[in-house]
Amino acid sequence: MGDMNHFRRPFSPPRASSPGLSRRRFLGVASAGLALPALVPSSVLGLGGQVAPSNRITMGMIGCGTMGGGNTDSFLKLAECRVIAACDVDKNRLNKLVHTVNTAYKDEGCKGYRDFRQLLARDDIDAVMIAVPDHWHEVIAVEAARHKKDIYGEKPLARTIAEQQAIVKAVEQNARIWQTGSWQRSVANFHKAAEIVRNGLIGTVKRIEVGLPRDYNDAERRHRNHMMPTDPPPELDYDLWIGPSRLMPYIQARLHRDWRWNYNTGGGQLMDWVGHDCDIAHWGCDFDNSGPLEVQGHGVFPPKGGVWDAAKTFRIELKYPRDIQMTIAGGDDEIKRGTKWIGTDGWVHVNRGVFEGSKEDWRDYLELPEEMRKVKLYQSKNHHQNFLDCVKSRKPTITPVATAHHSTIPGHLGLISMLLDGRVLKWDAAKEQILDDDEASKMLSRPFRAPWKL
Repeated sequence: MGDMNHFRRPFSPPRASSPGLSRRRFLGVASAGLALPALVPSSVLGLGGQVAPSNRITMGMIGCGTMGGGNTDSFLKLAECRVIAACDVDKNRLNKLVHTVNTAYKDEGCKGYRDFRQLLARDDIDAVMIAVPDHWHEVIAVEAARHKKDIYGEKPLARTIAEQQAIVKAVEQNARIWQTGSWQRSVANFHKAAEIVRNGLIGTVKRIEVGLPRDYNDAERRHRNHMMPTDPPPELDYDLWIGPSRLMPYIQARLHRDWRWNYNTGGGQLMDWVGHDCDIAHWGCDFDNSGPLEVQGHGVFPPKGGVWDAAKTFRIELKYPRDIQMTIAGGDDEIKRGTKWIGTDGWVHVNRGVFEGSKEDWRDYLELPEEMRKVKLYQSKNHHQNFLDCVKSRKPTITPVATAHHSTIPGHLGLISMLLDGRVLKWDAAKEQILDDDEASKMLSRPFRAPWKL
């Protein structure tokens, strides 16, 4: 993506507006040696159990839909931050979230924006939460990093591997703190399962099974009357919503929540979930900075010319270092939902609310006993709190940007193989290149609709 002049619409940066004294401005005053007011409210000093504004992280929410609303609710519960801005191209969703925030704080301090660039231009915002369709991840995340905002970003990291690489580069070059919404790492049963594997309690790992959801029948049921092109509703800026992706006729069934089922804007169930369960698989095998050697995928796709084009079921076979085989499948009765590691001396299976293992006593542990923990994995008990803690400490989060990148690469490669009728792809994880296949290599990226640029 180029500089701000490449964007479609000019805008005037808004005046900063936030309640109290933000952390960034407080530190600026203090470091300049300027005098603070003689009469300082107790809330500014952090007395009475309150968090002083000088230590409070000011946040903007970009994306006010399902995940954006859920993340906002989580941040509203944490005293260390203050939500002061929100952005969405759908006016109804935007107004609802702004109302939720202002009701929670009992004031009018949260301001709404239709254009993310206006929110990012505010110098009183320390961090942003980004929960938008996949096709927007790179543009917004890179611009947020350039504006020196720390970022809580939803998974998958981006729509293509090239876009993910751009995000990693921008976050690292601008020294930003990044937390991915792969929150399973902050849940006890996933942490315990990964530590059991990392500490060799199942012996040498030989095989991993990653089970994801299948198809999108619920969406078909909900949208049986919304499958034809119509004019966009007046509350939605559809041109800005489609943004860098190919312009398609507005069809209600392709938008909110259901943008996932079109490869123009999302990656189907595979890419929606690989950042959760493949992420956990990588964690247990110390593959956070590595990846597969070979990938082959097969998918069952809907008829061409329909409203959606994402695979309804799929199965991907991967070869990893250390002679580990992995299967990622959606809609395959042989592969249980969640993540299962199979070793020479046992096995572990974990999913949301589920823990199973080849040894009964593992199930009784809330955490792995200390004497078994020669390898101690990063521990977080609240994913959103972990992000705020790391914004203050400047230490890496439990799901930093490079980890998110490597966790989703298997899904991207599997999708490319599926779209090429099951072609075997050889992957150089160090160089992040597909070997000896120009056609597949071109699919590591995608064209951007002018004037947006990668």
